[in-house]
Amino acid sequence: MKTKALLLLAFVVSLPSYAAVDLVKVDKSKRRLYLLDGQQVVREYRIALGKSPKGHKQQEGDQKTPEGRYYLDFVLNDSQFYRSIHISYPNLKDRTQAMSNKVDPGGDIKIHGLKNGETRPANYVQSFDWTDGCIALTNQEMDDLLSLVSTGTPIEIYW
Repeated sequence: MKTKALLLLAFVVSLPSYAAVDLVKVDKSKRRLYLLDGQQVVREYRIALGKSPKGHKQQEGDQKTPEGRYYLDFVLNDSQFYRSIHISYPNLKDRTQAMSNKVDPGGDIKIHGLKNGETRPANYVQSFDWTDGCIALTNQEMDDLLSLVSTGTPIEIYW
């Protein structure tokens, strides 16, 4: 029985070798991040967002998670959080809008795990919105995500 359960778990957890994540989608209203291969969801994670999640990020310090199409542009090896991958916010449209409003659009938006040194349980990450605009996963999920996505992968974030 134990062996059967382990085999089933391995089947559920492992990504088929033919799958290639070509899009990341974030549904802010549902607090979910999806990894897609074509139209097929190959992973789904529960997430935490910025402390003021509804609406598009307008400026530095508004604690909003941006909305729109961006790219996962680089992995940060030296971050204040357990593993992280940077999102290409702000794009030209965001910078132009911020300039017209005479504000700083902010930046440094990432998908990341817990803050370094945190020893909270994994479900803490998703129990409430606590970031300054980033998207937070558990450390284990962050390892999983980074093993499945490549830099340059598009990410679509919406409410």
